Amino acid sequence: MAVMEENITRIHIDDKEYILIGTAHVSKQSAEQVKEVIENEQPDSVCVELDEQRYQSIKDGDRWKNTDIFEVIKNKKATLLLVNLAISSFQRKMAQQFGIQAGQEMIQGMDSAEKTGAELVLADRNIQITFSRIWGNIGFIGKGKLLLSIFYGIFSNDKISEEELEKMKSQDMLDGMLQDLTDNFPALKKPLIDERDQYLAQKIRKAPGEKVVAVLGAAHVPGIKEEIHKEHDLKQLTQRPPKSKLPKIIGWSIPFLILSIILYTFWANPAAGTQQTISWVLWNGSFSAIGAAAALAHPLAVVTAFVLAPITSLNPLIAAGWFAGIVQAYFRRPNVADFETLSDDVTSVKGFWNNKVTRILLVVVLANIGSSLGTFIGGADVIRLFIENL
Repeated sequence: MAVMEENITRIHIDDKEYILIGTAHVSKQSAEQVKEVIENEQPDSVCVELDEQRYQSIKDGDRWKNTDIFEVIKNKKATLLLVNLAISSFQRKMAQQFGIQAGQEMIQGMDSAEKTGAELVLADRNIQITFSRIWGNIGFIGKGKLLLSIFYGIFSNDKISEEELEKMKSQDMLDGMLQDLTDNFPALKKPLIDERDQYLAQKIRKAPGEKVVAVLGAAHVPGIKEEIHKEHDLKQLTQRPPKSKLPKIIGWSIPFLILSIILYTFWANPAAGTQQTISWVLWNGSFSAIGAAAALAHPLAVVTAFVLAPITSLNPLIAAGWFAGIVQAYFRRPNVADFETLSDDVTSVKGFWNNKVTRILLVVVLANIGSSLGTFIGGADVIRLFIENL
């Protein structure tokens, strides 16, 4: 049985009571309500919508100081880190607008659990697994749309009133939000909302004690109300999707095709082969260099992108942006101050370009995007020259 109160849902299953608090992640009222409910209810357990990684990030405020930017590039995590910063940028801007800390309701849940002696349960799925399952399910066009919508949050100066923010916790507004999400990104709702509802519901249901308080984003409450009555396999929900062989096949087929065409043309018509090679080098190198320059890269990083893009485009295992990023990090190595101001800098476009950490990430990502564009355009030109010289 579920009983609804203001942003609170009470569910009774057998001899256990579950109290779900639907919050907005940047709302003063949400944090205050979390404190009030936990202190009044004195639960045995408090579940928060955090995984171990995000929990440690909250506990260790100096984590950025220990980041090795070279390791980030080497492990191919520059894009993931940049996307994470873009997402946090949107929340942090709203939090600054209302004068509170982003995720304060989760921090309040942690503090109140400690104060009341309740056991703290980290109930959310690992964020990297969620991203992995999202990324593997939305296709190439979906990836582009998702990235554009995320980065729109950085460039947008739209303001939202706290009254509008509080409305996000109402059932009608919530249904509308989920409908918009489904319409724009049909494959996104399952890993981002539905699967996490199941994971959260299972963790909440198995939390120790007879009374459990769960601090949740409002978007998850309707789903958890349904899923908490069922058993869910956490192992299955934490499996990373199998990698498709198609991208690897395409990734090797295109370079093989381009290289074969150029070599054949050299054999049949050396002058045309030379023209193809020059076209390939200029298109690849120029677009990658433009991408690096757009990130305000060090001149030698721009040169690195230009020189290596025509080569790396023929090998899917390496990318010009990685090398450009390493050169950028070598000549513009971030200092402690860059990591200390990172959270504030990512709230503005200017900050993304000014901070040495995010500028390196931008160099990597934009140089790689430029190289990809150069590959398609340069490859098309190679094929054009091949056809003209048959």
